[in-house]
Amino acid sequence: MIVKDPNAIPDKWGKKPSDRSVGELLKGGVIILDKPSGPTSHQATAWVRDALKADKVGHGGTLDPYVSGVLPVTLGKATRLTDIVLSSDKEYICLMRLHGDRPEKRIREVFSKFCGKIYQLPPVRSSIKRQLRIRTIKALEILDIKGRDILFRMECDAGTYARTLCVDIGDVLGCGANMVELRRTRSGKMTESRAVPLHDIKDAYVFWQQNGRDSWLRGMILPMEVLVQPLPKVVVKATAVDAVCHGADLNVNGIHMLDEEIRKNALVAMMTARGELIAIGRMAMSTSKVMSASQGKAVDTERVFMDEGRYPRMWRYSTDLDELKGEPVFPE
Repeated sequence: MIVKDPNAIPDKWGKKPSDRSVGELLKGGVIILDKPSGPTSHQATAWVRDALKADKVGHGGTLDPYVSGVLPVTLGKATRLTDIVLSSDKEYICLMRLHGDRPEKRIREVFSKFCGKIYQLPPVRSSIKRQLRIRTIKALEILDIKGRDILFRMECDAGTYARTLCVDIGDVLGCGANMVELRRTRSGKMTESRAVPLHDIKDAYVFWQQNGRDSWLRGMILPMEVLVQPLPKVVVKATAVDAVCHGADLNVNGIHMLDEEIRKNALVAMMTARGELIAIGRMAMSTSKVMSASQGKAVDTERVFMDEGRYPRMWRYSTDLDELKGEPVFPE
């Protein structure tokens, strides 16, 4: 990250996300559920809600009933970050079956043509409007070929349909094909190595309630900050955190550090120096402009996640709360 102000006062008020209690995580966390084949994503999410006795849950990236794997389940205020999960890229392992015999060389040749930008028409049963769309397949790797069965790995944009890809590959091969089985192994930065089955979630919650030991459950609930990992970051000075919590936009003089090469209008995560998510905002100027400017609005605040009062009020606010002005006022 680029340091805008090396003389910013140390952050001594926050709490690292990893230090939060189970109760705090339940109010703003995410569980990477290893969804089984059979139930819908909504059913699986409802089971997590019941298991944790949670008031508010959501899920990022719907999986068809007979698709298994990574299903991020958001808890509490983290449900307001679901759209970021939905837009993150995905990784799948897919088993495809050809309807006729084809040489392995020809199969590999056709697969290579589907890597990159492709056109897709959503399936008839999809919940979105059926219109031709462009999607990017970043990686398409054949893992094994046994007769007419082909096992492959795919990294792709959100909204790419593996079932449609199998049909399209079969059409190009001239024999037809269909998807037999599909598993999602990654959603954004969340991988199946951290995914947990539903019965473990239930058992860990009961164990915590009955014995007061939270280590098992803590290992399953991740802080909501993991959901904003794909976004560029702006680290806010401790003196400006409370202003942003009240809905103020972030000015240049409230920035401690920020990522390189952030473009104007890009969605960014505003963070404390301790790694806590304060808010989501949109850049009003680029990184280069921020570094050269001495004043002016840098980020438009869109969604606030940190509660007011977590950090002391150390700036005098303007009447319309859209600017910070004056010098920081340090609490006694």
